[in-house]
Amino acid sequence: MSTPSEAVRGRPEPALSVIVAERRQLINLAYRLLGSLAEAEDAVQETYTRWYAMSPQRREAVASPGAWLTTVAGRICLDVLGSARVRRERYVGAWIPEPVPDRTEWVGGRAGGGSAEPGDPADRITLDESVNMAFLVVLEAMTPAERVAFILHDVFRYPFAEVAEIVGRTPAACRQLASSARRRVHAARPPSAATASTAGQAGLVRDFKEAWEAKDIKALVGLLDPDATMTADGGGLVGTVLRPVEGSARIALYLAHIADKAPGLVLLERTVNGLPGLVAQHAGVTVTVAAFGLAGGRITRIWAVRNPEKLRSWTDANGQG
Repeated sequence: MSTPSEAVRGRPEPALSVIVAERRQLINLAYRLLGSLAEAEDAVQETYTRWYAMSPQRREAVASPGAWLTTVAGRICLDVLGSARVRRERYVGAWIPEPVPDRTEWVGGRAGGGSAEPGDPADRITLDESVNMAFLVVLEAMTPAERVAFILHDVFRYPFAEVAEIVGRTPAACRQLASSARRRVHAARPPSAATASTAGQAGLVRDFKEAWEAKDIKALVGLLDPDATMTADGGGLVGTVLRPVEGSARIALYLAHIADKAPGLVLLERTVNGLPGLVAQHAGVTVTVAAFGLAGGRITRIWAVRNPEKLRSWTDANGQG
């Protein structure tokens, strides 16, 4: 990282547009590192605060503002991850990463609308396999250093020399961290998981939606893997199961129970973290966002986010199907 020197004293300070242009990359990085849009936005804001806390001379001396911002954001996220592990141990029920919508479906709360510069950080998240819910859940099981090294190197393609500067370890140690994280990802992948087309996944989710709407327990059981697991996240703010529901029959009965308790529940097919998912609305308000894990032509995992603090990117979305 550069420091002020006589050699760069005449260099003009980086233009505001250059600095702001890094925001999207930083939000994408921080979301993958933290699994929370709110925390990602805070981390990026803190990064910019530190940038502008420097004197103009020090900012002029930074050879690569983008690299500086990434380094600082990575270190902030590493610190946040350390404290988050403690906070999540006190969390009421299961903690699921915050889901994000596809901006081509909902931009700024208007399907097909929005401006060229969306204000919601969810609109700046690039959806790919590194943000699908199954992947993010595996990341939660990693140590902070493993997660940062793995995401920076394997997802964002930073060389280990640069990763080492952020993590505060040697390049060799960072290589080992990323390798350990990679093994976790491979171990969590179901043996029967084949790469299904998006259309195939969407069809399975649609069948699941229709069976749920019809309260057809037999159909739900047939769509679920016998050993399927459903995990819900209410954060102690709304009612939901505190422990995972295991087994296709139990999940089907639980879903039918929900349908009975909430008449008028509207289910919408939406993209959740880059893959087909469902959004449940009641009286026009988004109350649940569900992501799915699929393998062998059946649903193996359901992650149902009900914590309203994690649904801010979905609350203004309209109900167009």
